[in-house]
Amino acid sequence: APKPPRGPPKIPHPPHFLGCFCVAMDSGVRIFNVEPLMEKGHLDAEQVGSIGLAEMLHRSNLLALVGGGAHPKFPDVSVLIWDDAREGKDKVVLEFTLPKPVLAVRMRHDKLVVLVRSRLYVFSFPHNPQKLFEFDTRDNPKGNWFGLGWIGICDLCPSLERALLVFPGHKCGSLQLVDLSVAERGSSVAPVTINAHQGEVTCVSLSPPGTLVASASARGTLLRLFCTRTRHRLLELRRGTDPATLF
Repeated sequence: APKPPRGPPKIPHPPHFLGCFCVAMDSGVRIFNVEPLMEKGHLDAEQVGSIGLAEMLHRSNLLALVGGGAHPKFPDVSVLIWDDAREGKDKVVLEFTLPKPVLAVRMRHDKLVVLVRSRLYVFSFPHNPQKLFEFDTRDNPKGNWFGLGWIGICDLCPSLERALLVFPGHKCGSLQLVDLSVAERGSSVAPVTINAHQGEVTCVSLSPPGTLVASASARGTLLRLFCTRTRHRLLELRRGTDPATLF
């Protein structure tokens, strides 16, 4: 069987702030401006090795990096915060080490979310970083990007007013919503559940204000849109009848 090509871009989810985005590759990380579309910068493999996951904090100098691919320099159980504006060669300013390989990373101005298999961790960030919450999830369904890496399913709202987090619920096809802005550290938080699909959820995305959540299942024939406050389904879009993997 032919081997998949090395180094395709891995973009786990569309960025909320579309002015700029970063791409994780075997050759490092590339940073692009959207309009006009042009490369703004890059971190080569000599600096960071091959990267499995990369996430940019809005349009800032902070990047979250997770090692992966053919020649990783960083472990896949750690999230390293890279400050590209820092002088010198060593630009790693924070490191978060998890008990299992990292499947997804999300950032907002005051929190960092890290997803591993069956568990999700929320940290204060970037000032005084410490663990705030842990949530058990369903054995997190994983999308496969060109056969080279696993993508965990979760999303985090960037809104200043509402720090909404969404991830797969324990029941097959369900979503769990948590408003981190009203949760207190160390307290027991009861997520709100939306029964979104009959099959496993494989794709989820929040609108920038956190008022809407869109999801798709493993079959990939339907896209559903829900109100996060009422949990009512607002829209259903049929992509087609043939199964497909959605991102």
